[in-house]
Amino acid sequence: MLAELRQKAQITIPKEIIVKLGLSEGDKLDVFEKDGSICLMPVVVYPKKYLNELKEEISGVKAKLASGEQPVFDSVDALFDKLEAD
Repeated sequence: MLAELRQKAQITIPKEIIVKLGLSEGDKLDVFEKDGSICLMPVVVYPKKYLNELKEEISGVKAKLASGEQPVFDSVDALFDKLEAD
């Protein structure tokens, strides 16, 4: 498929590619050069606040694991057995 470079260095990504990748207006793409090719990579951008909250939650779980407060299960079945018992 061909795409034409237009004013302000803009191109239109063919609809078939947009549909195949499930992209929609507002999605973010990382644009980079690799071995003489221009590459577009869909990316997800999360707000910094969300990432900080996630880091705090992970740190809390790690601390619980280290202290033995957080149970560890050998299988998903064991986890569900515990959840059903509670």
